Amino acid sequence: MLTAHTIKILQSLDKKKFRQKYNLFLVEGNKIISELPNSNFKIKEILSTDPHKLDFPGIMMTHISENELKKVSFLKTPKDSIAVCHIEPEKKITDQNIQLVLDGIQDPGNLGTIIRLADWFGIEQIICSEDTVDFYNPKVIQASMGSFTRVNIVYCDLVEYLSETDNINIGTDMDGENIYQFEKPHKLNLILGNEGNGMRPETEKLLHKSISIPRFGKSQSTESLNVSMAAGIILGQLFASEK
Repeated sequence: MLTAHTIKILQSLDKKKFRQKYNLFLVEGNKIISELPNSNFKIKEILSTDPHKLDFPGIMMTHISENELKKVSFLKTPKDSIAVCHIEPEKKITDQNIQLVLDGIQDPGNLGTIIRLADWFGIEQIICSEDTVDFYNPKVIQASMGSFTRVNIVYCDLVEYLSETDNINIGTDMDGENIYQFEKPHKLNLILGNEGNGMRPETEKLLHKSISIPRFGKSQSTESLNVSMAAGIILGQLFASEK
């Protein structure tokens, strides 16, 4: 049985300030939790309505009721178990050959999807501006479907980083080079801007090249693509051009 104090702490972890205060975040559902042992994330405790479904030697397992699960879950339909995990210490940035760079992404679903895309294409690092949504946000963790365990996600002063990186900084622009004719550099940062405002002017100034996704449909009512959709199209073409 969970104490009222424990429930209050777990419920507070939907907010960044409390995640930082307690140095904890939640991972929900046996499928995603099963990804944790193969990652660098350390599990503090697992709360489960059916502990027998999880075989985690050496990890504290607490049997909870369905009602307790509903109280601490951030999902509309709670899933069997919740892992209480420790937040990892901040890591240093070491340039990879291909990286995603996020400038002010605010929607948790978009960040979660972008993390899944990175994992799918074998991109090991995502660099985020300091105002990009926190990837420990429960909605980001859920949307990433376990991919957060395989992608290094770091936050930094983006202008400072982009000024010093040895990679080619590439961003999207309506007047940029057609992605289907673009020759992929060996080392690159693909920069994705805020959902409503795009990249900040100070970020744009640091671009080496701009690319665009041409519109093939005749309708002019679709103004732009969702940022995670655009990322998927661009990455698909960049990796296809290697073959």
